[in-house]
Amino acid sequence: MIRFVFSWNINADEEARYFEFIVRDFAPKLQRARLQLTEAWLTLYGEGPQIIMPGVAPSRDALDQLLRSAEWRELVQKLKQHVTDYRLHIIED
Repeated sequence: MIRFVFSWNINADEEARYFEFIVRDFAPKLQRARLQLTEAWLTLYGEGPQIIMPGVAPSRDALDQLLRSAEWRELVQKLKQHVTDYRLHIIED
């Protein structure tokens, strides 16, 4: 298993569309790709990203394969329509 963390800020005028996208597209596609989100944190006050989503992938190879795919690039482009400051951190133990 390998851990990763997504983070971003939601565009103020995109909140309703953002949450619909996350529930209907983003999370289900991650599950089909065998990525498991373990938590979702929403920052309400203070500094830092508004959304933090840690998770795990079955292996570094599986994660790398997904990140190189056209489907992943398309999914991230759709996400970026609703957010700013998108980051993906891969945590190697």
